[in-house]
Amino acid sequence: MIKRIGYILHSILFISFLTAGVALAQTDVKGSKDHPLITRMPDYYISQYNVSEFAGFDPTVVGGKDVHWEGKVYSYGYERKEGGRPISMLQIVRNYETAINKAGGKVLGGDERRVAAEIRKTDALTGIYVEVFNDGMNYSLTIVETKAMQQEVVADAKAMRNDLASTGKTIVYGIYFDTASATIKPESEPALVEIVKLLKDSPALKVYVVGHTDSVGNLETNLKLSSDRAASVVKAIAARGIAASCLKSAGVGPYSPVVSNDTDEGKAKNRRVEFVKQ
Repeated sequence: MIKRIGYILHSILFISFLTAGVALAQTDVKGSKDHPLITRMPDYYISQYNVSEFAGFDPTVVGGKDVHWEGKVYSYGYERKEGGRPISMLQIVRNYETAINKAGGKVLGGDERRVAAEIRKTDALTGIYVEVFNDGMNYSLTIVETKAMQQEVVADAKAMRNDLASTGKTIVYGIYFDTASATIKPESEPALVEIVKLLKDSPALKVYVVGHTDSVGNLETNLKLSSDRAASVVKAIAARGIAASCLKSAGVGPYSPVVSNDTDEGKAKNRRVEFVKQ
């Protein structure tokens, strides 16, 4: 009898231990917190959390539209707590759509289990992507605060001149564009100053300005984008006093990568402008 009571007590303690473990597992992972722009659904906890200071993300946009975001990436995994109110996949999607619209955002596309959207405030664009799984038991939330990568290699007139003399071309990092656009960002000014300095110091120099993209998205779109970006660079340089006859633009899209496109870092390096000696 005593032995049986001991067994029962042991079983109760074991079950209590498991229950406590489940409760403990249903708290937010250490160091995680909701993004200040948008909160979670009620009765869900953060099961996965990661922040990348600079990375790329391609949301799934229903309808085939190619979208690419770059910047600080927040990745969340949310799971419903034990005993939490069941919520359908569509309810989660519609809740986020409503929250995004209230924040002044624009829904790019979605269906009954996912939604992609953007919120633009002043010059800042934030991408939001939600995807729901397992009948609403869990869902992922990705938020990208878009920004230009902090370029560690700065364009320098002397270095570019040496590259052109030794290899016939030079890669110019530090020219930034709006996402999927040929509009040059203001932070490109230091690189443009060095390019103008190079060309003014070498009046006989003539170059092809060649735009490059990564391999993400439609080939024809990338070819046009790279061509348009190269033309924008030529226009910007000519506006600073360089004769247009010294410059000719071209775009080759993803055809000439410098590294593999298998990583976000590689894609960032492949999105570039090159000067090729004529």
